[in-house]
Amino acid sequence: MDTLANLLDGVRARGAVFTRTVMSPQWSLRFASGAQLTLVIAVNGRIWVTPAGNEPVLVDSGDIVVVRGPAPYTVAEDPAAPPHQVITSADYCARTARAVAGGGPAPDPRTCGVGEAGAAFLISGAYEGRAGISDRLLDALPDVLVVPERDSDRTLLALATEELRRDKPGQQAVLDRLLDLLLVSTLRAWFDRPQNHAPAWYRTTDDSVVASALRLMHDHPAHPWTVATLAAKVGSSRSGLARRFTRHVGEPPMTYLGTWRVALAADLLRDTDATVSSIARKVGYSNTFALSVAFKRCRGITPTQHRAAARRTRELNT
Repeated sequence: MDTLANLLDGVRARGAVFTRTVMSPQWSLRFASGAQLTLVIAVNGRIWVTPAGNEPVLVDSGDIVVVRGPAPYTVAEDPAAPPHQVITSADYCARTARAVAGGGPAPDPRTCGVGEAGAAFLISGAYEGRAGISDRLLDALPDVLVVPERDSDRTLLALATEELRRDKPGQQAVLDRLLDLLLVSTLRAWFDRPQNHAPAWYRTTDDSVVASALRLMHDHPAHPWTVATLAAKVGSSRSGLARRFTRHVGEPPMTYLGTWRVALAADLLRDTDATVSSIARKVGYSNTFALSVAFKRCRGITPTQHRAAARRTRELNT
């Protein structure tokens, strides 16, 4: 049972903004692209990442950071320094492009800024638009997560660093796939660290009954499951399944199924134009009202409010 693989199955970078940014001393950048997830690697020198409304996070050279959006965040040499540039999805390298147009030196491909001896630089890759990232995955992540250099995949990072310097046919497709691989590798490394308390759906279980029940709920969320029907399918008693499932997953089967269904509905509301009624039926609720009750219980807002908020966010960042 590999829920992380299921959650990442639809995640595909398409035309990802993948850049190498060279920094002058006392630099500070505010990223406001609206990306759902952004990977940032401090290739040379320490950086501070400050998410909106939260404390700055120190990132050592070589560490990989994943920043959860769509709220803006700041990446800086000094967290106290005010941002000297705001970067949007349409303006990643605008300043560099203007400098080149005015007769300045041309940087390497996909590079913002001009290289200087000893200059700090970072690599960033952003998932923007409808990248297929599940709300269930996003809900399990903090605003900023850091994977130390020793736990990261240095081979993938070396490939990405080298590819960024090239300008060849098919390069965007290569960079998109490298970003996908870096994301999977980084999330896996972060979840594997005991202090990060990985969610129940990530942790493996040696209980075949519980694993089978999880697989059934994930593969057929719209089925009218009860603890009794699940128990019958996996060859267990009702009370035995409830007890074992709660012990291994941390919550009862029907509670888990309810939050799973709501997360699936949240993704469909954000990424499709399907009606709330059709989404309700697709994820296992008989009508709009039933989904709305469950959605508000889990998230504090209605499905319609969730969809409206997602649309506002997209409009603000396009």
